Amino acid sequence: MFPKPVFIDRYDAGERLGAALSEAPISRPVIVLGLPRGGVPVASRVAEALDAPLDVFVVRKLGVPGREELGFGAIASGGARVLHPDIVGLARLPSTVVDEIVARESEELRRRELAFRDGRELPKLDGYSVILVDDGAATGLSMQAAVVALRQIGAQQIIVALPVASRDATAMLAAAADRCVCLAQPEPFYGVGLWYEDFSQTSDEEVRSVLAEARVRWDQHEPIPTDTTR
Repeated sequence: MFPKPVFIDRYDAGERLGAALSEAPISRPVIVLGLPRGGVPVASRVAEALDAPLDVFVVRKLGVPGREELGFGAIASGGARVLHPDIVGLARLPSTVVDEIVARESEELRRRELAFRDGRELPKLDGYSVILVDDGAATGLSMQAAVVALRQIGAQQIIVALPVASRDATAMLAAAADRCVCLAQPEPFYGVGLWYEDFSQTSDEEVRSVLAEARVRWDQHEPIPTDTTR
C-alpha cells in the first residue's frame, strides 16, 4: 500500500519550507539556490518567504550503468565530486568507467549551467548564508556534492532545506552542512515522488521561467556581485 502524499506539488512544498525557514535564525545576507530541475520551483517559494534572491546550483547524479536510477555519486558546479564507495564496490565499477561517467555528466552539467543562467556567472557567495534547496533527498549524494562545492567557493553558512528526505540522508546532510531543515522524514521512505500528489517532471523551460520571474522580483534590490574567478 502506497503512503499518503504530504505535499500537493513542489510549490506547495516550497511555501511550507519557506514558512519554517522564516522562523529560523539565519545570518544576512542570504541567497537561495535551487538544485535543478525539481528543486528550483521549491526554492522559488523559499526565496519569496525570505525576501532573498534566487539562483540555481547545478548538480548531476552519477548513475550505475544499466541502473541509472541508482546513484553511486554526484558532481556539482565548481568541480566537486562525491562518490559512495559502498555502491561503487557493489556495482564493481572500475575507475575508468567512473571517470567516463563523470566526464559525460560534466558536459551535461555545463550545458545546464549555460541554459539556466543565460550566460550569467554564479554570484559571489563569500560572506553569504546559502539556503540550498531540493524537492527531496533519498541518498543525499547530490545535495552533499553541492555542499562540498559551496564550501570550496566560500559560502559563509550553508543551510540544506528539504521538504522530505530519508532519515539517513538527513543525518548525513546535517553533518555536511551547518544546518539541515527537513519537514518530513517518513519511515519507511520509499522515494521522494511518493510524498507528492503531483510530482510531474520539471522542464528546462519551467526552470528558466521561474528564475526569470525571480530576477524581475529582485531587480528592485541591490544586485549581488558575480564571481568572475570561476
